[in-house]
Amino acid sequence: MPTTKELAAPIPHAGEPDWATVNGIPIMECDEPLIPLSLAPLPIKVFPVYAKQGVPGAVDECYVRETTYRRVLEVARSLPHGMGLVVLDGWRPWRVQQYLFDTLYESIRSHRSDLNEDELTIQTREFVSVPSQSQQAPSPHLTGGAVDVTLCDADGILLDMGTSFDEPVRESHTAALEALTAPTDRQRIARDNRRLLYNAMAAQGLTNLPSEWWHYDCGDQLWAYHSGRESACYGPTEVETVVDRWRKQL
Repeated sequence: MPTTKELAAPIPHAGEPDWATVNGIPIMECDEPLIPLSLAPLPIKVFPVYAKQGVPGAVDECYVRETTYRRVLEVARSLPHGMGLVVLDGWRPWRVQQYLFDTLYESIRSHRSDLNEDELTIQTREFVSVPSQSQQAPSPHLTGGAVDVTLCDADGILLDMGTSFDEPVRESHTAALEALTAPTDRQRIARDNRRLLYNAMAAQGLTNLPSEWWHYDCGDQLWAYHSGRESACYGPTEVETVVDRWRKQL
């Protein structure tokens, strides 16, 4: 259990991942099942944001692999009294990944006519991974190892993190508020909330995507990259349905 001092430690600056290196990390699939986080006890709250927003293909649940589930649960238990962990997204169908990438790509293009296709892809990839169902290099959320989270108070009200979830601006970079020499009271509160979330997640072995304060990984290639491991243990997966089980049994 991290101490109060450890939870308040500054967030270190980290550069963007080298995606070619990330995608080259071998995956030794461990075949852990996807677990619905709505099964978790308090202080975890589940709010599948894309389903609530009507994103095509989004599922009304937040699934993660079993080890990720247990680590996220330990994060929630380690938070100060009166705080809760809110899970906004976990395993993501490929269709949703494609929709999010295309939507952000087109939004950036409509405002930045000076960018070519490669530059547009780089800017889009800062906040949405390139859609990929590849067995060797899947999008992180397709593995069930990536999870998007934030914090709430005892009444379930989301805490101020400085920017909104999925806000595609530089201020959404996890350590962005650490660079402020004279933060306002609001910026200081948001910075401290980010520190609390970052350190609580890191204490349970989850790694952060530096461009998104809400995105954490366990077991996938990004996790292996940021934690210096030689291989990942989660490849692309799907939620098993009753029909899937019937087909296997028969």
